[in-house]
Amino acid sequence: MGELTLFISFMAQTFSCSSCGSTHLEKVIDLGLQPLANNLLRPEDVSRPEPEPRFPLEVWVCMQCWLMQITHIVPPVTLFSEYVYFSSFSDHMLRHAREASLRYIEEKKLGAQSLVIEVASNDGYLLKNFVQAGVPCLGFEPAVNIAEVARKQGVETRCEFFGKQSAAALKAERGAADLILGNNVFAHAPDTNDFVAGLATLLKPDGWIVLEFPYGMDMIEKVEFDTIYHEHVFYFTLLPLIPLFEQHGLEIFHVERIAIHGGSLRIFAAHRGVEQARDSLVERAADEVYHGVNSMPYYQRFSERAAKVRRGLIAFLEEQQAAGKRVAAYGASAKGSTLLNYVGEAAATLEFMADRSTYKHGLLSPGLHIPIVPAESLAEKQPDYALLLAWNFAEEIMKQQAAYAEKGGRFVIPLPELRVV
Repeated sequence: MGELTLFISFMAQTFSCSSCGSTHLEKVIDLGLQPLANNLLRPEDVSRPEPEPRFPLEVWVCMQCWLMQITHIVPPVTLFSEYVYFSSFSDHMLRHAREASLRYIEEKKLGAQSLVIEVASNDGYLLKNFVQAGVPCLGFEPAVNIAEVARKQGVETRCEFFGKQSAAALKAERGAADLILGNNVFAHAPDTNDFVAGLATLLKPDGWIVLEFPYGMDMIEKVEFDTIYHEHVFYFTLLPLIPLFEQHGLEIFHVERIAIHGGSLRIFAAHRGVEQARDSLVERAADEVYHGVNSMPYYQRFSERAAKVRRGLIAFLEEQQAAGKRVAAYGASAKGSTLLNYVGEAAATLEFMADRSTYKHGLLSPGLHIPIVPAESLAEKQPDYALLLAWNFAEEIMKQQAAYAEKGGRFVIPLPELRVV
């Protein structure tokens, strides 16, 4: 344990900001040693002699540019070569993707001569809308298993990571892109300068970049600490992104705050001087300054509030166990892994996790090894309570699980403070 403490201390002393290079960072939260949040296990894996790997999970904020970031980087090839999250299992995500796709086709006047690129295109849930509209498109998807699913749906997919080098290679082969999309991938790229350089390299002179990602202000203010896991290297607010894009000849010109995933930001960027900055950019930046995003006091109570959530969930689980009540979970999500492993031993009392994704059935959750079963099992097994780990889709889940509720089942939403519905 002493060696681990020294290692963490060494990292804290030598870590530099992945965007601006400053070594002046302050700790925001420490969630302890955590397994990889999407590293679902097979039952036979548990009996192996080597322990399940765990890594420090801490978020620090740069005092120079105010970018929040984790300090222990797990190589992307470890995280994404095989992946278990398929976007198409969420009806809400499918609707969200279709609405956005149709909007971009209209606003950018995209047609048969255009080219749309999506970074981390998953199973083709978004790009298939462009295919159906006759707009040429291509996805970058590093997970072999997911890329194959996308191809079967008719979405051309390159199975590789995105960056300046891969962007340049594609540009030489196919030309520049009219529109580059990235939904919930920007925070995953550990070399954020290489990622943004890739966007600039591949973009047409009059092209647009549109990125969506969980919003750091929502994470802090709504105590959404479960959105922190090793895949999410960054927790973006707008202020640090403005200079990051400017370093690569790009300008953010429009910003939208959207509700998906508990609160996200959608940013629009273009080459410098191409688009006029809209009021939304000025207003969002001013709001962040007003709330103190560019000052350390803004971040100081986050850890305390997360610990309060932890204590509340432990008390609830212990109370139900003492009363002989049965508690299960719904949503074998990455955020659920962070939450439950932060809670620790009390969370091991959960009977099972129900999930719609057939790719997860029969597997075990990271760290606590809770069995993952089909979504229908919730109504079949009828526990007294269902802890909603995928709380960002609570409305969709509760609608799908109406049979469970009709028989007396209660849903538990853990954040920002525990409530039973």
